[in-house]
Amino acid sequence: MPVGDNRRPAPDNVVPYADQALLLALRGAGQEAVMQIIWIYEHELDLDGVRRFHQRFGRGLVGRLIERSALPFGRHRWVSVPGPQTGLDIAAQPRSRDELWDWAHEQVELPLDPEWGPAWRLGVQSFTDGSSAVSLVISHTVADGGGAVVSALAAINDDGKDLGYPPRQSRTRSRALIEDVRQLAADLPEIWRTLVKAIKVAMRRKDELVRPSEPVRVPAGGAGNVMTAFTTAVIDLDEWDSKAKSLGGHHFSLVAGFAGKLAQNIGRTRATDGAVTLMIPVSERDNPGETGGNVVTIANVTFDPGPVAKDLTSARAAIKQGLVTARQTPDEMVELLPLIPFLPKRAMGRIADMAFGFSADVPVSCSNMGDVPDDMLRLDGTEAERLYFGGVDRNLSGDVLERRRGLMTVAAARLGGKVILPVMSYQPGMDNSRTRLREVIAQTLAEFDLSGTIE
Repeated sequence: MPVGDNRRPAPDNVVPYADQALLLALRGAGQEAVMQIIWIYEHELDLDGVRRFHQRFGRGLVGRLIERSALPFGRHRWVSVPGPQTGLDIAAQPRSRDELWDWAHEQVELPLDPEWGPAWRLGVQSFTDGSSAVSLVISHTVADGGGAVVSALAAINDDGKDLGYPPRQSRTRSRALIEDVRQLAADLPEIWRTLVKAIKVAMRRKDELVRPSEPVRVPAGGAGNVMTAFTTAVIDLDEWDSKAKSLGGHHFSLVAGFAGKLAQNIGRTRATDGAVTLMIPVSERDNPGETGGNVVTIANVTFDPGPVAKDLTSARAAIKQGLVTARQTPDEMVELLPLIPFLPKRAMGRIADMAFGFSADVPVSCSNMGDVPDDMLRLDGTEAERLYFGGVDRNLSGDVLERRRGLMTVAAARLGGKVILPVMSYQPGMDNSRTRLREVIAQTLAEFDLSGTIE
């Protein structure tokens, strides 16, 4: 760059291996991963404030899409799509308040696509009792939970920043080929090293994936898409912290203990010994300039859920060891990510099984957002009375869920003097209604002697 030239160098818009792997794995399995945040306003909603949020949100991590490489085995790139990617969806007619979750599910099912757009959308629904709800749905490929919170707070406080990526389809075909070949050449040394590791891992883990000899029976039509049960528990923060302390734990271990006991009550435990395995994403988004979509390390934690409602000591020790292991021992699947662009599409479904831990341990995903600033409640400029959030896997069929032995996710956030615990569950051959899930959550809270509201 010439002396005196104040132009900033173009930002690196090559998609990280982890994000490209997530995109390709989901595409290969025919699935989609999205996140939803719902604000509930009991007082009058300021629609002008919602419109301001809608205009501001499309910056930074969510103001982008993925553009495929010109090479069939090349690295994809982020491209800029600033501002709203689709219109603000304001319902014309109010609905009954008891239709809140029906509406929320309808919002989740609206089209999203991290390549073609939109990667996010915002909807508003008023209710006949005078309350209102705002739903924000985001593709998990462009941002993880931490990225979604950072982006929402930036929009609320009007301090979002453009990442400086080029606009979509701004490269000519010849330029794209030249740049992608150069990127491939730069990646080749790492690719060769990874290939050697891959051969060793493949030999050692070839029989790891679950192949049930006696498939669990599912209702007729199991090949069609099914709806996973989803609900949220909300507990007073002081009561939660007091309970954690009395059980010899802290917030993090009580979240894990609750998830473990809930899994036990639902029947999602290891068949050999009744243990529960939690997959705990640990955010690595320490740098404010981190632009990866999904920047986490996965800690695998296994413990006996039997005593956790009375004593969190063993669960706390297991979590500590799991976190240490995750940071000190390289994840084999992560080390193999440089090979992802070279894998055939038909292989990506099985890669998804391995990467997301669908094994005989029947793991439970347990995400802890920690303390979320109260500003998160001020989407329209005023504080919402409640906020709910959760991850949703779309296009999941009954036969896929059977092969993977179901799924279960528990998340947690501390916000507005409350602990928010979203839960999603589907267990093959069992009652997967929302009513049943609410009953099991109530049972689990009672075992911990905790009171709370279950939506």
